[in-house]
This record gives sequence, C-alpha cells and structure tokens, in this order.
Amino acid sequence: MVMPVDILMMGPMRPIEQRLDTEFTVHRLWKQSDPAVFLAETGPKIRGIVAYSGAALVDRKLLDLLPAVEIIGNMGVGYESIDIASAKARGITVTNAGSANAVDVAEHAFGLMLAVGRRIAAGDRYVRDGRWPTEGRMPITHRVSGCNLGILGLGNIGEELAKRAAAFSMKIFYHNRHRRPDMPYEYVESVEELARKVDFFVIATPGGDETHRLVSGAVLEALGPKGVLVNIARGTVIDEAALVDALADGRLGGAGLDVFDAEPHVPARLFDLPNVVLQPHQAGATVEGIAAAVDVLIANLRNYFVGQPIVNRIA
Repeated sequence: MVMPVDILMMGPMRPIEQRLDTEFTVHRLWKQSDPAVFLAETGPKIRGIVAYSGAALVDRKLLDLLPAVEIIGNMGVGYESIDIASAKARGITVTNAGSANAVDVAEHAFGLMLAVGRRIAAGDRYVRDGRWPTEGRMPITHRVSGCNLGILGLGNIGEELAKRAAAFSMKIFYHNRHRRPDMPYEYVESVEELARKVDFFVIATPGGDETHRLVSGAVLEALGPKGVLVNIARGTVIDEAALVDALADGRLGGAGLDVFDAEPHVPARLFDLPNVVLQPHQAGATVEGIAAAVDVLIANLRNYFVGQPIVNRIA
C-alpha cells in the first residue's frame, strides 16, 4: 500500500526509484517539462525530498517553494548538494547513508593505493602495449606493506580503511576535526604535518565549504616526490590545478583519483601521466553498498512519517 506522502526526487537513480514508487507518491523533478510551473502547482504538497551528490541542488530557493517539506533523505554519504543551514533554519530533518557503503569505499581506496604503489595499472598498459617482449621487465616497485598511511578524515570510511591498512602492517596516522580517543592511531595536528609523515595519503573527509581546497599545494609539496595521494572523497577538497602540476613535474610521486573538481570532466593533462590511476567516481558503487544505502534511505523516510526513530541524522 502506497503511503499518502508526496516525495520529490532531485535526479534519476534507478536503484531507488522503483522501491520509492511502492511506498510513496513520487515526483521526478528532472522529468518535468516546466519545473517552475510544476513546483508552483505541486510544491506545496511535497513533504519529503530524495537528494544525492550530482543531482539538482536542494538550496534555499528550492526550499522556499516547498513549504510543507519535513525531511530530506540523502542517498549517499556526501551531502554538499543540500543547503544544510537553510534546512536547519526551517527545522527540516536531513539524513544521509552513514556507514552504508563505508566498506566499499575503503576497499576502493586500498585498491587505488595498490594500483599506484605497485604500478598495477601501469603494468597492465605495459603488457597491452606489447612493450614486455621488446623492452623487458618494468622497473621494480616498493612494498606497500609496512608503509606509513595518513588518513584525512577518520570517519566511517577512514575507520574501514585503517582496518585494512593494519592487515598490511602499515603505521596509521590521521588528521580530523577532532582527536579520536577511541582510536589507536596517531593523531596529527595539521594536514600539512600529516602529509610530511606518510608515504600514502588518503582523503576520506566530507566535501563542502569546510574542506574546500583543504589539500593545498603546500600539502602536496609536503607529501613529496615519493608520496602517493588517493582521493575517494570529493574533488573540491584538493587544489586540483596544483595537484596536476605536482604530478606532471614529478614533485608528487603518484595519485589514485576517484573524484574530480568538475565531474565528469577530468583534466586532460592527467590522461598521459603514468603515475596516475583514474576512476569515474565509483568507489561506493557496488551492488551491496547501493542496496544498503537504499535500505537506509527508505527506512528513514518510512519511519519518519510514522513517528519511528531514524538514523544518520545530520540536521
């Protein structure tokens, strides 16, 4: 039985649309021929919003057209597409996926560490290009096991990454907004100091204004020509121009990048760099991770409207 609650979806996401249809009256913003007319006519009925990074923004202008909205459910972990301040001012509840895909993103981050550190992707290209018979063996690499790992953002994803790094006998350092007394890893006071201490530097912090360009050119210089940077967070956390220059000039050892500043557009200079592994923002995109995130989102919407507890509330 469909619950008599009108929900606005901000963008297409097939894994969740069918399930939403079975429980709510779902309105798809991207399918409206005239969104302004649609919002004027239907906006006052909307009580819930489904958002995700990459879909249309849930900003103050939109919220002003939706006077009855009570809850915004964010499909993923990152919620920079939502104007949290405006939602709070209106008393609108905001939730995200929490730890639903933390394992998946941590796996992908570790895969990028190995792919860059052991030159796995470069080796694949070497074989496919027919270079092995003519040029002989590739240059040798270094162990990843036993290296120092720096994690910027020791949240759900950072914790899962640290567990995997521990199995590789890595020494783990981290920088966070706050020290984590419950964690056995070494806290470092600044991002630049963290980069200076480690061989691998993984960004696992949220996006948004607070972390915009947190990884600056100075941080990349501190990581240095033997260091490897992995980003499975948001492209906006890095000074991307400085990153490209550092990689091209050999001032940074390598990078594994799943996210970019202006996705899906990637700086063309990265394409020919042998010390870079590029991915199309898919760290959390597993069958299991998406299913878990959908479960959380559906449960939060359902529970909210029947007065039951919700999880992963961020506003």
